Amino acid sequence: MSGYFKELISGTKSLFIGLGITGKYFMEPVVTMQYPMEHVEMTPRFRGHIELIPDEETGEPKCIVCGMCQKGCPSKCISLEGEKREGVKGKVLTKYILNFTTCSLCGQCVESCKFGALRFSKDYNLASPRKEDFIFDLIKRLKEKS
Repeated sequence: MSGYFKELISGTKSLFIGLGITGKYFMEPVVTMQYPMEHVEMTPRFRGHIELIPDEETGEPKCIVCGMCQKGCPSKCISLEGEKREGVKGKVLTKYILNFTTCSLCGQCVESCKFGALRFSKDYNLASPRKEDFIFDLIKRLKEKS
């Protein structure tokens, strides 16, 4: 019989301890973000997928199609093409595809670009049930932004 009362007292004590903790945090301000109406502000060091940086004068990508980002990518998720156009010095970027399904966000592509043509985007809310939605045409995305 004495074991029964010990358990009853112990259970009541732990109940009041739990209610005390709940009451303490109940009075603190809410930190939950109401997701669809509010958005998280990304930190400066956030790594989203890569994106091309436009030239300030022309609005075209700074990329000169050297291929160092493609060679430096351990995931082999970058494919790019360029062509030599008449009257233009060097190659012109015609295709830049990023397969984000295999990208590991390691940053080798951004580090290996000596011309400052790549950076990490601030896109964080990427969700889709289709794999095709994560294969990005970065030239098209750059034109849509500007």
